[in-house]
Amino acid sequence: MTPSATDLCIELVSNPLYLCGVRELVAQVAKRLGFSDAQCSQIALAIDEALTNIMKHGYERRLDGRIWLKLQPIVDDLGPGLEVIIEDEARQVDPCNIKGRNLEDIRPGGLGVHIIKEVMDDVRYEKRPGAGMRLTMIKRQSSQKPS
Repeated sequence: MTPSATDLCIELVSNPLYLCGVRELVAQVAKRLGFSDAQCSQIALAIDEALTNIMKHGYERRLDGRIWLKLQPIVDDLGPGLEVIIEDEARQVDPCNIKGRNLEDIRPGGLGVHIIKEVMDDVRYEKRPGAGMRLTMIKRQSSQKPS
């Protein structure tokens, strides 16, 4: 995706202070695009979990890491949807090693990746050239994922 093809691009620092504002913005944008209230909440939750993981694990709680959030409506043969791309310059991880923990392992935390994959219709992690990671997520309005 080229920068000019993105409808909305936000650059933020890896400070949890901004998560609430990002969640609200994302939910409102999704609502304006025609997603149901439940889907808006799901999308906002998935993005919140992804950003939290970047802040906590990628930047190891540093408050000065850069994160870019891009939102792009999708209109194609599969129906309307939303593509979300989150990029950072944090520690790179092999995408094959990004897995949610076993749900039978009952303890607080560690469910972010599981939530993201459960909520979104398509999830792709990849290393960025040089530094950082890119997470691409797609949510379709026709999705039958649990609400």
